[in-house]
Amino acid sequence: MFNAITRSQLFVLDQDVALDFYTNTLGLDVVADMDLGFMRWLTVCVPGEPGREILLERPGAPAMDDTTAAHVADLLSKGAMGGWLSITTDDAKSTFETLRDRGVDITDEPSEKPYGIDFGIRDPFGNAIRIGQMFDSQQG
Repeated sequence: MFNAITRSQLFVLDQDVALDFYTNTLGLDVVADMDLGFMRWLTVCVPGEPGREILLERPGAPAMDDTTAAHVADLLSKGAMGGWLSITTDDAKSTFETLRDRGVDITDEPSEKPYGIDFGIRDPFGNAIRIGQMFDSQQG
């Protein structure tokens, strides 16, 4: 019936800040950056994976009215509304060091788990990101 998840979404409060963080700091690629009139459609992807986009969406129209958007923005800024991503890497420790040196908000340092080595960061809006180096048996 289904064959892929092609888009996911995270709320961000400032799409220009999000664009800078996700591309310049994390190294993701821009897939689309379009002004649709009623919203800015801004998506990024892991390099080489353009079929799996992350929509960096500002709370507001067309999905919600101004009052709801203000509530969502307030919750997001308090860290209570953040979404999350899980991204894989070939070298968790090196990736950690690079992101730490770039001043990324680290929530926990690399540690070994049953599935691999991973660590946590947060984007400028409170969204959680897990970055992991999966053991061969966990690659999918």
